[in-house]
Amino acid sequence: MELRLDGKTALITGGSRGIGLGIAQTFVDAGANVMITARKADALEEAANQLGPNAAWVAGHTGSEEDGQRVADATIERFGSLDILVNNAATNPHAGLVIDAPLSKWDKTHEVNLRGPLAWTQIAWNTWMKEHGGCIINIASVGGFKTSSKLGVYAIFKAAMIHMTRQLAPELGPGVRINCIAPAVIKTDFARILWEGERGRQVAESYPLKRLGETTDVGRCALWLAADATWMTGQTLVLDGGELNRFTEIAIDAS
Repeated sequence: MELRLDGKTALITGGSRGIGLGIAQTFVDAGANVMITARKADALEEAANQLGPNAAWVAGHTGSEEDGQRVADATIERFGSLDILVNNAATNPHAGLVIDAPLSKWDKTHEVNLRGPLAWTQIAWNTWMKEHGGCIINIASVGGFKTSSKLGVYAIFKAAMIHMTRQLAPELGPGVRINCIAPAVIKTDFARILWEGERGRQVAESYPLKRLGETTDVGRCALWLAADATWMTGQTLVLDGGELNRFTEIAIDAS
């Protein structure tokens, strides 16, 4: 069955590259109008040109409510609706133990990875979806289900996003569905340190499906949530090549 989004309009944060651009391309290919937003105008313009005539861009900072309202208004003005919101933009300014994290970097991660998605969800709800209905997709991370020596701060806010998705489901229903995607390592510039070179081959080999994720994997998952998952809300789809299900070997002394 071919999934289509003809006549629908999607707003995608962090849409100029990586997962956001992959989702945008999948949505455009399915017939949607797509507004992408990020901070850098030149990258947005290049991405929109790549996406074609059914795409537009407006620069904005995900951590800013004022930018969120401006981008939402521009989306409706350009395309006539705001049917789908994808909260994809994220940052990771601290790599290391949480106990050593500078609070300024904690605050920055919270601003972009959790406060921003809530603010933009509120804006989409109040500006369009409360009256007309819609679909919201949050991009979390498989890290939200585990601990990490390097990505703990990032993972904490992704875990909070997963719970926020559950919390908002009964608040926004029945007119608006809200779900979450939690990818493992996807081959993007944002995650390059996790997959480039020999390290990437080792990570891929550790997954049951023996490969890393591609942006198209997330795009197809998002398309299903937007176009066909009409009796699903508050759920998180783990898109990890089986990472959370891989074997954990324990050394046993048989002597």
